[in-house]
Order: sequence, then structure tokens, then C-alpha cells
Amino acid sequence: MDTPKRRTLQTLAGLGALAALPSAWAQVRAVELRNTPVSREYDLSVAETPLNITGKPAQGITINGTMPGPVLRFREGDEVVIRVTNNLREVTGIHWHGLLVPNDQDGVPGVTYPGIRPGETFTYRFKLRQSGTYWYHSHAALQEAAGYFAPLIVEPARPDPFQYDRDYIVVISDWIDTPPQQVLANLKKQDGYYNYRRVTTPQFFAQLRSAPDAKARDTLWAERMEWAKMRMDPTDYSDGGDEWSFLLQGKRPDENWTGLFKPGERVRLRFINASPMNLYDVRIPGLPMTVVQADGQNVNPVEVDEFRIGNGETYDVIVQPKEAKAYTIFVPTIARIGYARGTLAPEVGMSAPVPELGPKPVRTMADMGMAGMDMSGGDGMAGMDMGQAPASDAAAAGHAGMAMPAPAKAVAPDSGMSGMTVKPTDPHAGMAMPASTKPADPHAGMPGMAGMAEMPGMSAAAPKIEPSSDGLRRLTYAHLRAATRNADDRAPEKELLVRLTGDMARYFWTMNGQKMSQAAPFEMGLGQRVRIKFVNETMMEHPMHLHGVFMELVNGNGVFGPRKHTIIVPPAQTVELDATFEDEGMWAFHCHLFYHAATGMMRLVKVA
Repeated sequence: MDTPKRRTLQTLAGLGALAALPSAWAQVRAVELRNTPVSREYDLSVAETPLNITGKPAQGITINGTMPGPVLRFREGDEVVIRVTNNLREVTGIHWHGLLVPNDQDGVPGVTYPGIRPGETFTYRFKLRQSGTYWYHSHAALQEAAGYFAPLIVEPARPDPFQYDRDYIVVISDWIDTPPQQVLANLKKQDGYYNYRRVTTPQFFAQLRSAPDAKARDTLWAERMEWAKMRMDPTDYSDGGDEWSFLLQGKRPDENWTGLFKPGERVRLRFINASPMNLYDVRIPGLPMTVVQADGQNVNPVEVDEFRIGNGETYDVIVQPKEAKAYTIFVPTIARIGYARGTLAPEVGMSAPVPELGPKPVRTMADMGMAGMDMSGGDGMAGMDMGQAPASDAAAAGHAGMAMPAPAKAVAPDSGMSGMTVKPTDPHAGMAMPASTKPADPHAGMPGMAGMAEMPGMSAAAPKIEPSSDGLRRLTYAHLRAATRNADDRAPEKELLVRLTGDMARYFWTMNGQKMSQAAPFEMGLGQRVRIKFVNETMMEHPMHLHGVFMELVNGNGVFGPRKHTIIVPPAQTVELDATFEDEGMWAFHCHLFYHAATGMMRLVKVA
């Protein structure tokens, strides 16, 4: 019997064994990665599948009948073969998110290859040049949002420079029973279709009536007009709303996905944001997390209490529970419209308290780079401060500075605004980059982590993170430092300006003011060192993904800038990265908020 057939039978046998177990056990107990064999070949089948996530029947698209699809586990250096059979009624294609593969294996129909027609099987074949945590998903039509995604792990040729006893994959996703085509139609037909937090006209007039004086009323009115001119709303943190469910490994919060441990064990958690709609903040109350990888690439270990994960990003963390009790994996959306939840525990059936979501965040003019402006329209505009973000919103604001802050916009001397100061709402905006001096190893007390920075080829230890006002230590991009020196240390030869633009009211999103259908491809030379400069001119975070290459974040760490395939660009901020393509061809470049890419925030990059 050939290997793929044997593997299929083994999988079916395993499912039969699960069916014989009590239903609660079959639903919630996490499968350790070590129980998935490393292989060089897989057979995948893509098909429409009845799903019941919310208690109501719905239709999804799955890989081998499950959502998420099966984990693919490979070994660095191997040549792998993946046969994909399309049982859909339309063309499909699988993209290997974050993997460096030849252009014709990248899986973008109409760009890198024609795609897989209905009823056909396509064989992907490529050699693995890297290790780490990645994922794979459809890159055709609106298929990904219907459940068409799965994790992919590449084991390193040499052991990772950190130790752990257990290893779990944690795929974060969101789900709505409404088909993706209808969701997109709803977003386009009405401004803020799913946003139930917007201030209505009667509510706004009530605010005006309760304002303490005429100046306060003028400020309220002027600020509302500014948001209208920008075609934005201060509550637009997410395109989704209350209809969405938020899942860990395809499980709702009440299903309580559970990873087991014994007290004192080191547990590796591989977080993957496969959500089409939402960014998340991840924390495990009472259990510090040591970040050891970002986007599959080793970074100097840094201990945090919370990190933000954008669509398409991955973070690997190690935790070490010391007590025989349950810990909640709490994953709220950044809009605080809901949360995914799981548990780490010594045995199945245990749970821990779930934190409150907290208040829903609201953006300010300061978040849009307009801090300090007097919105009242009166004289004496110089020096007016529009105020800080509410302290209760620290959990949301604490991540806005993940990117490097944009420089203050120049103001004409005769504009009547000279002397205006920019006072950012984000407590991390403008924070200093990690010092070149070597701090103490923060992991000296954690077995298997102490002295990691002393290993040959490793960079200096990551900085110790100071807690925010609420006591949480939050990861920012400034804290990420590659564990090894980047291969290309040349200065950039070319700069590529990428303005992130769009219109929330009409719901279309663009790059440099143009949809992909209107624009010529960006061009980069093969082997050319290019500085990519993102400038976000919108009010929403955009997780930007460039196929075929790792981008090195310019965050003050020089040749140890972290290597990222996906990067969050916060509102009104500028983020810079360097990239050197080693594979020619036409590559996709887009926002990984699913419906943003679908409505125009996608371009092609020609590498020759």
C-alpha cells in the first residue's frame, strides 16, 4: 500500500477511535503536535461541507472535511509533494502563507498559475528552505472566509535554541453563517453595515445638548465633520459585528478547547491568526508568555503578558505553569466585539475565569495624526490638546505603537496652527528602541531558556518590558529582535512608497489610491535591496502581506531586525521594512483583512 493511502486509512482509524470516546473528550482535548508524524507527501481534498458552528446549519469550504484543515508537518530541507483535488464548482488554489517557494508553486490563481479547475488534481512540489510555524489557505475568490485554511509546521533541520515539553497549535479564526459573498455585498451596500456601536444622529444631538459650553459644542461639531470628511467613523475598529463567532481550533468559547500539561512542564503554543476579519490581543491571565518566534522566525526570547496578532501573523510562545490549576487562553478582538477562548489545564473538564472584554475602543483625532488641533474653529488654535485616549482603553491603545510612529505632518507657517504640538494617545508611540547595551537575560530563571542569548550567532538579549498602567507587559514590534543576523546587510538601493488608502463609507480599499485592477505592478529587481515604506492614511489597522519574501522590520535593531512576512500598519503611522527577493516572478502583495483585499487593497509585484 502506498504511503498517502496508508496515511488516509490511519487518519480515518483515528477519527473512529475519537468517535468511541465521550463526546466532551473528543471535542475539547487538544492534540499534541508530536502525535502528527513528519511527512514528505500529503493528499488534500477541497469541498463544500455542511458545518454547524453556531447551532444552525451552514455551508462552508473545508480541506479534508474539517475546519481548520489538517496540519501538514514537514522537515526543513525536504522536497515535499502535496496533491490537491478540487471538488468545488469553481477554480481554487492553495497559498503556502510565509513559505519561500518558486513562483509557480505560490498558489495564487491568475497570478502565479491558472489555478485548479473543478474536478482536477494539482501537484505542488517544492523544497523547504526554512522552519517554523506557518499556515495554508485558499487564494481564490472568497473561499478562505468559508473555512478554507489550516496550519503548516516545518520542523528545523537543527533543534531550535529553546526547549519545551509539549507543543500545541492554536489557530484563531472567526465565523459567520452568512456566505462570504453576501457579507461583502452587505458591507458595500450600507456604510457600517455591521457596526452597531456608531453614534446615531439623535445620540449626537444629545451630546451637543449636554455639552458644558459653546466651545465644547463647537469642538464636538467640528470633530464630527472631520470624521465625515475622512469618510471614517471613530468606532470602526472592525468590519464585523455581533453576528460573528470567534474560535480556537474551530471551537467556540463554550466548547473550551483544552491543552493539557503537568505542573512545571514547558508548553509551546503556536498561535496562528487565520481570521479573515479580526485582529486579536492574546493573553493567559496568571501565566507569563515568552515569545520565541514571530512569523516562523526565531527572535530573542522576550517575556510578555499580552501580544497583538494580525491577520496572517504567527507567534510562538512558551509558558511554564507551575500549579496544577487551569489557565484561560483569552483572545478578544481588538474591537472588543467578542473573544475566542481556550484553556491550559492538568486534565480535561477544568476551566478558569474568563476576563471581562472591557469597553469597546473609540478612536480620537490624535489616533489619526491630528492630535493638538483645535476643532472648534475659533482663534488661538496653537497648542490645543484634543485629549488622551480613555484610561479604560489602555488594552487597545497599548498596541497602537507596534509600528514606528509616523513623523508629524508639516504645517504651513501661515495656517494659523503654528506651535501646535502632537500629543499621541498611544503610550508606546515614540518609545525608544532597544539599547545596544546588553541587558540581563530575563529568562535565567526558566529552565531551557537561560543563556539563550549566549549561543553562537545569537543576538543580544531582548529588552525587559515595563508594564503599562494596568500592570500588563505588552509586546510591541520594537521589542522583536531577530535571533540571528540577517543575511543581507546592504543599504537599500530603492524605496517603494505604499500608501494605504480607502473609503470606509463606500467600502473599497486601495494602495496608493488605486485598486489592483487600475494599477500597474510594482517593480523590484531580483536581488535588489528595497526599502518598503508603508504610510497608513486610513483609520484601520492593515496587516500587510508580501508573498515570496521575508521583510526585515526597521525597528532600531539594525541587521537584527525581525523577519516578517506580514506586518500590522496602524492608523496614521508609517512602517518601514527592507526586502531582497531571491525568486523572480509576479507576486501578490495585499492586506490580509480578507474583504479589504477583495475590494482593492492588493497589488502585484514584478520581480525580474
